[in-house]
Amino acid sequence: MPPKAPPDPDRLLQKLEWTVLRPLDGLLAGDYRTFFQGVGLDFTGLRPYEYGDDVRTIDWNATARKAETQVRRYHEDRSLDAWFLVDTSPSLDFGVSGKPKSELELELVGALAGMLTHHGNRVGACLYDGTLPRLYPLASGRQGVLAILRGLATNPSPVPPGETDLRVPLEAMAGVLRQRSLIFLVSDFQCPSGWEEVLGTMALRHEVVAVRIHDPGESNLPDLGTVWLEDAETGSQILVDTGDPGFRRRLTEANHKKTASLEASFLHSHVDALSVATTDDLVRALLGFAHRRRHRKFHRGGAS
Repeated sequence: MPPKAPPDPDRLLQKLEWTVLRPLDGLLAGDYRTFFQGVGLDFTGLRPYEYGDDVRTIDWNATARKAETQVRRYHEDRSLDAWFLVDTSPSLDFGVSGKPKSELELELVGALAGMLTHHGNRVGACLYDGTLPRLYPLASGRQGVLAILRGLATNPSPVPPGETDLRVPLEAMAGVLRQRSLIFLVSDFQCPSGWEEVLGTMALRHEVVAVRIHDPGESNLPDLGTVWLEDAETGSQILVDTGDPGFRRRLTEANHKKTASLEASFLHSHVDALSVATTDDLVRALLGFAHRRRHRKFHRGGAS
């Protein structure tokens, strides 16, 4: 079955404004900054380190002078630059439990970019399908969001078989960024390892959020009998019995192991993580993420 055609970007953004952005605005009482704290910062002073503080805020020179670990305190500026580093490889076309992952990705990027531009911030994107990254420069307003969505909805050329290397777009972005920014890495992370170190290096200078798109069917396939499964990235095929309890158990265990490994990588790299399934309610998922970030900020002593 051919991949489902993506929604029209203009209509999608209009829909998101009514179904996601307006409800979130009411539920968060306009406090969108919960999503974006830590960027656009002005230095205000030092204080002693407390358990749970972000290690990136430690001032090592002041620590040496005072013989006590010191962290830098900041006041958040009103504007920031946000970049969406988006994996558009063929594995995102998968979807058996709800919409395709690529459609959820489009909606999620549209919602986050819409929130940012609504409050006067600029957004840009680096889209990567496994070949060459496509860069969309920073822009403000509704047209800035639409430029990214139109890029996501466009498939410039067939992608040759091969595993997606997330190091390529990460390194491409590292060469573009000139000031501290907010980075959303959006992917299903169906790729080999090797990107984790680059992500950790980027997180030393920027605020990074890893957004994982997934479909419950990836770990719990419906019983379709004996079928051929094809790896969307490499094109390799395997004959499996989807009704076999042993196969289903191994598939679930492998998915849980993959999820645990990703969570450990994000924690080690000091990046926040948002996991959204194709069956999730987008407003509820984003609201939960905002509350978790607010909770972490409070316990790190980030509130001024």
